[in-house]
Amino acid sequence: MQTLHIDADELALGFDASLELAKHIAEHLLGGAMLLSFYDRERNLESPAGVSECHVGCATPGWVDYAENRGGTLMVNFGHGRFVFCFMPL
Repeated sequence: MQTLHIDADELALGFDASLELAKHIAEHLLGGAMLLSFYDRERNLESPAGVSECHVGCATPGWVDYAENRGGTLMVNFGHGRFVFCFMPL
């Protein structure tokens, strides 16, 4: 999966603003995109919920594995894992 790293510290974006920016980036790069999964480190929140339960001790987080196995090709990573969004092309 291609990963785009964005230094969110300089942008001072919250989750909602980061999600909107990630959607615009994915639309631009993929020509149409669907959000498959995300991770919010600040709230320890992932979607789909519970996908990391069976990945305890694994190198790949559950939300990444979920996206990769459903056609995900783009990960937008804000602030070194603060907010991460995975997309597939439409």
